[in-house]
Amino acid sequence: MVEPVAGEWPAVPRRADTARSERRRVYERLGARLVLGDFLEVSTNWEPPTVIVADGPYGVGSFPGDPVSHRELPAWYEPHVARWSERALPATTLWFWNTEIGWATVHPVLDAHGWEYRACHVWDKGAGHIAGNANSRTLRRFPVVTEVCVQYVRRVTIERGGRAVALKEWVRHEWERSGLPFYRANEACGVANAATRKYLTECHLWYFPPPEAIEAMAAYLDRHGDPAGRPYYSLDGERSVTGAEWERMRAKFSCEVGVSNVWREPPVRGRERVKNALKCVHMNQKPLRLLERILIASSDPGDVVWEPFGGLCSTAIAAVNTGRRCYSAEVLEEYFEVARDRLAGHGGSLPFET
Repeated sequence: MVEPVAGEWPAVPRRADTARSERRRVYERLGARLVLGDFLEVSTNWEPPTVIVADGPYGVGSFPGDPVSHRELPAWYEPHVARWSERALPATTLWFWNTEIGWATVHPVLDAHGWEYRACHVWDKGAGHIAGNANSRTLRRFPVVTEVCVQYVRRVTIERGGRAVALKEWVRHEWERSGLPFYRANEACGVANAATRKYLTECHLWYFPPPEAIEAMAAYLDRHGDPAGRPYYSLDGERSVTGAEWERMRAKFSCEVGVSNVWREPPVRGRERVKNALKCVHMNQKPLRLLERILIASSDPGDVVWEPFGGLCSTAIAAVNTGRRCYSAEVLEEYFEVARDRLAGHGGSLPFET
């Protein structure tokens, strides 16, 4: 297990007469904070997230509050997506779990709120998932053994001349207003033609300039560009952007070698499966292996993760295992109590055993 990164949670104002009640509603351990309550009501004081893992309603009526049809999902998710968009950072990645049709119906809502589709990952649970559970004559379709986990990033814009412009347009415009020809960007970056071909192009082949490139271009323009336009490549109008600041303008991502967008992983079984006597507590418990994979791919140790629909709070456990900090909300007290006990008994990277 990666050791949790030390850090203080933001202070949350508490009235004395509610302190006792809140102790029953909030549980904190190992860098994770579990909260009993509706995400929209309890997330006001949460730190902005680097990652959001949304494993909410699927529109199949599988638990109290889950709509019975995917057609109801867009209206259900809209206020939640609005909150994610309001609090997200330019570097925030959203991982949206659902059925294929459930995701398809919610995608327009995500797109309208500034979430840019990056990739759809298919969780293949294997043939064992359907053993004895599918009658193709009755269902009139092939048995389903998949869910999807869809990666979204923020559609980042910068205010320029009273309007929001995309990063690609902003990078080109900053060079253009300097009065220098585009080819001199290659000299600024010390390359043959990569700067004009990748960083200043208007076409779909545009590349996000790496931190060292944006710093070199800014310094070059401040020395050789129109003095009236200084500083160039500035986010605040006072100074040029640093490489570290520029890097935070896009989502983090690192790809494990050999991993594709098809994840062949069996449903949770054995010690990892949370049970009450002989019965599974939550039918849609996600494998820690997959949750850890997406957290490692899109964040660094110490970063903040949001789990708006906690359930058994598996994302919180995965965050603890990988050294991230997590805020989780769960509206059903039954699930919250199990998740609290799960976190309380979690002593390492091995799954919690009931």
